[in-house]
Amino acid sequence: MRLRFNQLVSILLIFLFISGAVSAQDVSDLSATLTSRTNLRSGPGVEWTILGTYDPGTPIRLDGRAPGGSWARGILPDGKVGWVLEGGLSLSAEQVATLRAVWTDDPFSLPAPQGGPAPSAPAQSAPEQPAEQPPASSASVTVEGGISTTTTDRVNMRVNPGQTVITTVDYNAQVVVDGRNADSDWVRATLADGTRGWVYYTFVSLSAAEISSLPVVDGGAVVAESAPATEAQAAAPAVPSAPLANSAPVRGFNYGGHINSLNENTANRMRQAGMSWVKRQVRYSQGQGADSVAGMINEAHANGFRILLGIVGYPGELNNGNYYADFAGFVGGAAALGADAIEVWNEPNIDREWPAGSINPSAYTDLLRQAYGAIKGANPNTLVISGAPAPTGFFGGCSANGCDDNHFVAGMAAAGAANYMDCLGAHYNEGIVGPNQTSGDPRGNSGYYTRYFWGMVNTYSSAFGGARPLCFTELGYLTPSGFPPLPGGFAWAENVTIDQQAAWLDQAVSLAAGSGRVRLLIIWNVDFTEYGSDPMAGYAMIRPDGSCPACDALAR
Repeated sequence: MRLRFNQLVSILLIFLFISGAVSAQDVSDLSATLTSRTNLRSGPGVEWTILGTYDPGTPIRLDGRAPGGSWARGILPDGKVGWVLEGGLSLSAEQVATLRAVWTDDPFSLPAPQGGPAPSAPAQSAPEQPAEQPPASSASVTVEGGISTTTTDRVNMRVNPGQTVITTVDYNAQVVVDGRNADSDWVRATLADGTRGWVYYTFVSLSAAEISSLPVVDGGAVVAESAPATEAQAAAPAVPSAPLANSAPVRGFNYGGHINSLNENTANRMRQAGMSWVKRQVRYSQGQGADSVAGMINEAHANGFRILLGIVGYPGELNNGNYYADFAGFVGGAAALGADAIEVWNEPNIDREWPAGSINPSAYTDLLRQAYGAIKGANPNTLVISGAPAPTGFFGGCSANGCDDNHFVAGMAAAGAANYMDCLGAHYNEGIVGPNQTSGDPRGNSGYYTRYFWGMVNTYSSAFGGARPLCFTELGYLTPSGFPPLPGGFAWAENVTIDQQAAWLDQAVSLAAGSGRVRLLIIWNVDFTEYGSDPMAGYAMIRPDGSCPACDALAR
């Protein structure tokens, strides 16, 4: 049958439209100019180092965007490569969204654009923030010789570096920084009400050069009359009548710990470690009401923490009729009650958590799809995390009786799971070398990726092509320190010391925060005491003698 000319034209236009739509989602070269005075940063967030500050009209050539949005990567006329907020570009949000998703360590190959104003001195006030963030406090702060800036996250202010907490400072609070310690990892800051103390350097929006320019000072803490009582003064803090936890959408990098109970000692140790999240695991039984988790959510919020609920059902019920819809209703109810994040199931690649004979990444993705719709319908701000697979190479591939985790996450990606989650869940709990190492594990099969922190990050990120950030819902290091020898199945960690555990947890948090790929990291665990065939207490930060070396190492 012959086609008329106008039919051929219509078909050609449709083809061109479709081709353009597809290619537009993978743009790797866009030119723009800066529309306001803008900081160029070494990563996609205000916690990253300022590389330079550029005036309006400066051209920039872009090759990608952060997977989470708001930030784009490009090169300036002086040859510097870094990240800028999309709101400061002469492009629409829709145009920026056509850029390919890139990570901070992806190679950059575009040449520098020509012309434009020369870079100016780094801004020392009103640093850039994503447009959707709340504005900084309007209260003025005056300190002679200090640098006016804002906080990059909720942070403890202390009497001296690493010592007693004076108060907790909110995100984006206005401060004046007037000094640093000799190591330049703590700075002294003054709040709008006159309270002065020490905060960890990554929690203020200052470049390394700005921090280095500060004088080395000692002490100088001042507690304003209106400031909250210190930890030492608050012998029995009352439960507040309203939640203290941040209820804004989750942004940037966050970390916390998996807890057994949120008693006063556990809460104080977590605050000492700079944690802002708790994780609790919930075992759902079909027909159970969501009000059963209300107490956990309210307790966490009353103590100033966000809460991640890891919600997993019983494998024997999963193939019951209407189970997926019932499970989705439960997690949606938990979101409506204020859960800040929900991990949908736990280790669905092994028969301990998913029925043998029906393990399948596509089947899990269907459960995730229904759960995602219910959660976002109830509370759009609740972070949806896919159920972290068990890290294993036992199965040699993927079958209905069990899947290696790399095959499972690849299968999830192929089934479209990126459309039904904010974050890809991951577990890392078998390390016996530091998180900076990428080789040298003394066990057999020492090159297997699950042995290494970066092996996990790279494998999981690659599975989704960087389309979603990672959320470590379990990351821990096992040590028998203070306990009898480890049971046989865990003897691989027999030589890990308590000092190594503390140092490695601290390093892992720092590496995750700086990677640009990790949104949330939950340490496994804070306070578990069971030490049997499954030596959970060996992973605990709080040790049998009550000490917490990891809390000391993580103190910010």
